[in-house]
Amino acid sequence: MKGYLDQNPRLKQFIHWLLIPRHEARPRRWVSWFVNPFIHKRHRTSMIRSSVRMDVLPFNAFSLGDRSVIEAFSVVNNGVGPVSIGDRCTVGIGSVVIGPVSIGHDVIIAQHVVLSGLNHSYEDVTRSIREQPVVTRPIVIEEECWIGANAVITAGVTIGRHAVIAGGSVVTRDVPPYSVVGGNPARLLKQYDPEEKAWVKPAVRV
Repeated sequence: MKGYLDQNPRLKQFIHWLLIPRHEARPRRWVSWFVNPFIHKRHRTSMIRSSVRMDVLPFNAFSLGDRSVIEAFSVVNNGVGPVSIGDRCTVGIGSVVIGPVSIGHDVIIAQHVVLSGLNHSYEDVTRSIREQPVVTRPIVIEEECWIGANAVITAGVTIGRHAVIAGGSVVTRDVPPYSVVGGNPARLLKQYDPEEKAWVKPAVRV
């Protein structure tokens, strides 16, 4: 179906208009009410607060796992890539999740965190950035992570299992498992050493 629509741009544009008003990201009400519930996978024990803005559409996947919660005033958008949230996760108040994003089980995302797998090209200086193509690189947050308040995770970053992102950090590169990072740009603060069975700070460079 997708291949057929790609070969028929006018039909694709018309269907897009049926799903989303022009120049908007939020789907039409009939899509939210009568289409998405039958396409997207949401566990019956999960919770989405009433003030959450769910900009999710049927042409990309969205899933929310067992006992996971998306807190008030958050935004979830799968318009340019799928969003998957595992079991027993919390997406904190006022956070933004723009796909492609994959979140494992038992992840805590604090307040006002931004995860965006979307970016804009800006190679052509004769056109405004708004008019240039959107590019995506998936964000992956593995199991048992904690993302502190006001952190920003940029496109293409993988955060390893059981890692902690300090509040206010801007993460622009992959984070190893069992580590703590912080700062802008985020840097390694300490990492668990399984041989010593202790948290170890990185060597100081002279």
